[in-house]
Amino acid sequence: MPSHLSRRGLLRGLTAATAALSLAGGLTACGGDSEAAATTDTTGTVTVGRLSNGAATETALKVSEVKSISAHLPASVRRSGKLVIGIGALPSGSAPLTFLGSDQKTLTGSEPDLGRLVAAVLGLEPEIRNSTWENLFVGIDSGKVDVAFSNVTVTEERKKKYEFASYRKDNLAFEVLKKNPWNFDGRYQNLAGKTVSVGSGTNQEKILLEWKARLAKEGKKLTVKYFPDQNAVNLALKSGKIDAYFGPNPTISYRVRQTARTPAPTRNAGTFSGAGATLQGLIAATAKKDSGLAEPVAEAVNHLIEHGQYGRLLAAYNLSNESVAKSQVNPPGLPLDNS
Repeated sequence: MPSHLSRRGLLRGLTAATAALSLAGGLTACGGDSEAAATTDTTGTVTVGRLSNGAATETALKVSEVKSISAHLPASVRRSGKLVIGIGALPSGSAPLTFLGSDQKTLTGSEPDLGRLVAAVLGLEPEIRNSTWENLFVGIDSGKVDVAFSNVTVTEERKKKYEFASYRKDNLAFEVLKKNPWNFDGRYQNLAGKTVSVGSGTNQEKILLEWKARLAKEGKKLTVKYFPDQNAVNLALKSGKIDAYFGPNPTISYRVRQTARTPAPTRNAGTFSGAGATLQGLIAATAKKDSGLAEPVAEAVNHLIEHGQYGRLLAAYNLSNESVAKSQVNPPGLPLDNS
């Protein structure tokens, strides 16, 4: 796992800042990989948010194989009867995307749960294989992993080796106290006069400092503050030392849920694409290039979108603001000069 939330760290999606929110400590394993199997029950129901310890609302979703979609699977995958799903969450997960469940052994989160739903549409048994971020791609390259559901951002650089089926927006967000009426509204001008915290060396810091420079040219001030860890950020927000925190949207979505019944609840005050103003960044299922998996996976996601399971999954994890209208095969990704 990376030790900071840089652009590289954001693309990885499982970072030190979000790892601090892991509900049950580290995801331990011997060597580089660990395996956990999750199955659909005999009634064709996939239960999402199981053992989430408050990170999600447990929701039972009916899902059946769609033979017109599973017929498009590569023959080798169809013969195997299983879909090996890669997760790059070792040594620590990050709620609500991927983390250790309340039983201290089951890998849970929105990413593995979506993989399970896709496997059900494809008529395959899901096999969840957890590894470090680096070994996630080694697993895809070697064929040990069929497809990764691990908060991987589509980039033009990655398209040289992998094929993608998008399933979620790659967004940053502003977190404020619920009582604060301020909203970002997609306008950097609304940051004038505000004090905002951001992680040092991160993609969001780069964006925020660009906005700060623009405001300075307009004769307006934006104060940027840094703190050593997420707990310090939370205290600063609660005490009013900062107006907002700018970070990864899933992290903030999780914290909004966790603070809802506390004396200082927070809310999401607006999102911004992690790819910048000119491109909506996208998170995608990732398979080896020319594997033939991106198309049936995209069809499966679109089936889940059409029939409502996708929306209910994201709602269960408070990630509805990252939903996509359609899964795309190899959509435009971050350009080579920003990948």
